[in-house]
Amino acid sequence: MKTAIGWLFLVPILHLGSVNFLFAADAELPDLTNPSRDSSGETNASTLVEFFTAALDYSPQLRIARENMNIGSARRRSANGQLLPQLSASASLSDNRRTTNLTQNYDGERYSLQFSQVLFNWQTFARRKQAYANADQSEAEYYSQLGVLFTDVAERYFNVLQAQDALRSIQSELDAVTNQLNQVESLYDRQLTQITDLYQTQASLAAVEADEVLLQSQLQINQQALNAVTGLTPVDLYELGDTIDIPEVVGNIDYWTQLALENNFEIQAREFALESTRELVSERKGAYLPNVNLIVQQQNTNLGFDNSQIPKADTTYVGVNVSIPLYAGGSNRAAVSEARSLRSIAESELRWAKLDIEQRVRTAHLQIRSSRLRTEAAQTLVESATLAATAMQRGFELGTVTSVDVLNAIRNQYQAERDLQQARYEQIRYLLELKRESGTLVAEDLVEVNNLLVSPE
Repeated sequence: MKTAIGWLFLVPILHLGSVNFLFAADAELPDLTNPSRDSSGETNASTLVEFFTAALDYSPQLRIARENMNIGSARRRSANGQLLPQLSASASLSDNRRTTNLTQNYDGERYSLQFSQVLFNWQTFARRKQAYANADQSEAEYYSQLGVLFTDVAERYFNVLQAQDALRSIQSELDAVTNQLNQVESLYDRQLTQITDLYQTQASLAAVEADEVLLQSQLQINQQALNAVTGLTPVDLYELGDTIDIPEVVGNIDYWTQLALENNFEIQAREFALESTRELVSERKGAYLPNVNLIVQQQNTNLGFDNSQIPKADTTYVGVNVSIPLYAGGSNRAAVSEARSLRSIAESELRWAKLDIEQRVRTAHLQIRSSRLRTEAAQTLVESATLAATAMQRGFELGTVTSVDVLNAIRNQYQAERDLQQARYEQIRYLLELKRESGTLVAEDLVEVNNLLVSPE
């Protein structure tokens, strides 16, 4: 290929049924290639590296892409072999009976060794170039699928973390509303508050309990989604640290768009596909050109024409065979027309891929900027909402605010926490998506994201 596409520092190596990685020399990762098993026999995992390592061998899409790459490599070697010297040998032993005026019985022997070499065959030359382009296309598609798999595993992993954080937040909110209900019930028993406040607090508690059930279901759904792509059961996942510093995006939209046009795997695959169709047109046109082959043959036999017996003879033949096509009933013209249409389709697919990927890169870049601003605003909102909830609680104890004001403050506080969590996860997702679409996603990005996570202990 033109470049070592994207994943230069991450090469999957199959060895004894497990997948190991060759990282860059400065990449440090714990030994996480053997996830643990629980008493039920299920394989458990905790880190992003474990899940991605398992997905490399578990994903059927990646396995298909890998086998297509192997097929492309095999076809390239086969196309090269058509232009190399060809050597064949043959032998025959026969028992012959020939009757004319006399009847003769004799044994026949024939040994032959033939060497041939293509001197000029335009179709074979073009097919070799086409095989190279197809092999490069399948390789680009493999690395494209590898990048998609990485971002898919990361997104599902963070979906589980986000669901866990949201569930913990709703449980804390449930405790806060329960405490508020206890206070309101105590005040109502002493006839210090109205029954409407009691009903309102009970309704708020029921709403939070319903949200908790919903988030529990969402957590299970996200865990199953992560299991479906890796085959591992998520247990005690490493979590996003509270004081992490998510890397900023350097460069403007035009810079990342240009990177994508130069390095994106899908675009490279479409470019190789277009190159293949161009060679297909050239190969079809080659049907009008002559074919020239060098033939060298050595033969030893005691059989002549019609298997008649002759004295044993050695024959050496050196020749140049020239074949010139004259008329094929219009089939060659139809084949060229078909190849031109396939080339036109490939040109349109390449243009379509460029427009689509350019739009995705611009969207991801804008979303990263937006998510960073949302994270900063959400952090400020959490601090303000926490102070407001504390003040409302104090005011309720002093009798200056109502229970409804406290409940609204509690809801705002924990909703702000969940919004902050979502913004932080989205920032990482969009960063990985931008690097994937620009063709710059490498193993260091896996290391970098993994280092943002800390043990739940």
